[in-house]
Amino acid sequence: MRARRARKARKARRAAPPVRVQLRFLAHARSGDKGDTANVGLIALRPEYYPLLVEQVTVARVARHFRGMVSRVERFELPNLRALNFLLHGALDGGGTVSLKTDAQGKVYSTALLRMEIPVPRTLVRSLDIPRGVRGKGPVSSRG
Repeated sequence: MRARRARKARKARRAAPPVRVQLRFLAHARSGDKGDTANVGLIALRPEYYPLLVEQVTVARVARHFRGMVSRVERFELPNLRALNFLLHGALDGGGTVSLKTDAQGKVYSTALLRMEIPVPRTLVRSLDIPRGVRGKGPVSSRG
């Protein structure tokens, strides 16, 4: 019994490091506007992806991803929908009717969020629907 636990522990230590994967392979997203705030919904493509999204797509990580574009980020969990909702405050330069931004309604924020990379266990990466020619060319990388 002890020997088996020791083998499992050694195997876990040797496990390959996670792979960075763009969110577009784990979720889909929708976005829109409410005044000066962009609203982005991130929905897991499969139920088993949701816990990973909850763990990895944090307020800090999203704020860093949109650094210089938003003043504050809020996150709301919607487990019954297997979704996360983000409010990106200050993202729309005043909002649709007064902003001179090309995307004053914040529609592109969902696409931008889907380009964010998160660490994903290699065992899960093998099951993702990533086109063969895409591996190793941006959406999936081995860097930490």
